[in-house]
Amino acid sequence: MFTFLRTMIFALCGAALLLSVNPALSSNTSGIRRLGYAIQMGAFADVKNAERFSATLQKKGIEAFYFRKDNGIYAVRFGDFPSKEKARVVAAKLVADRLIDGFYIAPPNEVVFADAKKPGWQKLPPDEIRLPQDRNPAGTKGTAGSVDKQPNRQTHREHDMGFIAARTAERFVGIPYRWGGDNVVEGMDCSGFVRAVYNLCGVSIPRTSREQFKAGDSVTRNTLLDGDLVFFGSSDDKINHVGIYVGKGKFVHAPRRGEDIRITSIEDTYFEKRFVGARRYFQ
Repeated sequence: MFTFLRTMIFALCGAALLLSVNPALSSNTSGIRRLGYAIQMGAFADVKNAERFSATLQKKGIEAFYFRKDNGIYAVRFGDFPSKEKARVVAAKLVADRLIDGFYIAPPNEVVFADAKKPGWQKLPPDEIRLPQDRNPAGTKGTAGSVDKQPNRQTHREHDMGFIAARTAERFVGIPYRWGGDNVVEGMDCSGFVRAVYNLCGVSIPRTSREQFKAGDSVTRNTLLDGDLVFFGSSDDKINHVGIYVGKGKFVHAPRRGEDIRITSIEDTYFEKRFVGARRYFQ
């Protein structure tokens, strides 16, 4: 297992070295880059099974996240590989170790959610190798604000990545989210959520909310666009929460560990007092 994890880490680092920075990304590219190929597996009818499997991978040093697909089934995605073959090698090893039964190799720049349909809607990848529903690798059975003061303007065209990031974030609404395994620190679940959303848009951003605040281009509250990250805390140096702006003065976020992802107004009294700034990752 140590050899496998070393191979996994090498492949992840290799992706960072071999992938070029997408020119559509922020001019402040510290900690921001395109993702390579990823491994996706499922299906889980019960979100708790997806959560449990993600936690298992995280305990092995593999950063993983789960999301709800078009058909209501949950999938788990992880990895950042420079080639499809390298991703397949790692996936095959996981199958051989009976950690997973099936997988799908997600290509770079794959847009998972691009429109504004109901949360959880997604087209099935054409070549996905899928598990029977209600099964997980361990054999566990599953079960099936206020008025916006900003100008009323179109924030993004439908093909813009900021628009896509916002629509992707909305698909998570109503899903309970837990990040960070047993070593959760303040603000980690919320930053893990926005990182997962950007991952599904093919972009890697820093892990913690404080690191995310240091990356990207600074934007003012009255110039917010879909997909921008909004940060909260007592000061720039003490940020403890982050969400994804989705237009009309609203943002999507993971409120606290174990609670459902939700949409909240920036003008909510609690958040308005703690708003410290916003960052844009797409040009």
